[in-house]
Amino acid sequence: MQRIRLRYTKRGRLRFTSHRDFQRAFERALRRAEVPMAYSAGFTPHPKVSYANAAPTGTGSEAEYLEIALTEPRDPETLRELLDVSLPTGLDVLEAVEARTSGLADRLTASVWELRLDGVAPADAERAVAAFTAAGTVEVQRRTKNGLRTFDARPAVTRLEAHPPQADRPNDRPCAILRLVVRHVTPAVRPDDVLSGLRAVADLAPPVPAAVTRLAQGLLDEETGTVTDPLAPDREAITAAPATSVGAAETAASAPVPEGSA
Repeated sequence: MQRIRLRYTKRGRLRFTSHRDFQRAFERALRRAEVPMAYSAGFTPHPKVSYANAAPTGTGSEAEYLEIALTEPRDPETLRELLDVSLPTGLDVLEAVEARTSGLADRLTASVWELRLDGVAPADAERAVAAFTAAGTVEVQRRTKNGLRTFDARPAVTRLEAHPPQADRPNDRPCAILRLVVRHVTPAVRPDDVLSGLRAVADLAPPVPAAVTRLAQGLLDEETGTVTDPLAPDREAITAAPATSVGAAETAASAPVPEGSA
């Protein structure tokens, strides 16, 4: 059984697609592309698809991940192209790598988010970021099925920076861009929780909802504070495999032949 790991996007209007809606669309794409899927056992078999840490509904993403299991080997790039054309525009399959390591979900420990705050002056965003960063605790509330839950959002945010808007945006309307790195903790701290924290510590309240996009997710490098590519170990294992085989063959060829074996 071959395992393939995919990175896909949620762009434009498709950012409002729920995770369940995406699951249905992806399973239809698997059938259209005639992918030889492995299925679960039991009375209601399902294709073996493992989804990892899906972005909340309403947020865009450039870094969503899943893994599929096949009954027959397929070229990952060919499979990527077939699935990409079988999905709606906005749900784009960017990468496909054969799984050569275990624990993809364990490598998704942090996310890089971008928040576009229309109607917010960059100077006001910078002051709010400074207040949030300097705070020891930032308590926020989230409504759950069991009522309001209060938790500290500050420890999960390892980096928070304000950036000027893109050069192609109109200059007559204020706009601020926030970039943040957030650990995946329990309870999960989402971008809207950080916005609630900015409102609590600095009274920053964007006049319109923020446009939120996940730029990356992966393993958090504690020394640099950056998020690494979770598919890199699989690529490295694929690259190293042929060299290992060649080395083993060379070793076998140079080994002395036992007497009497010729």
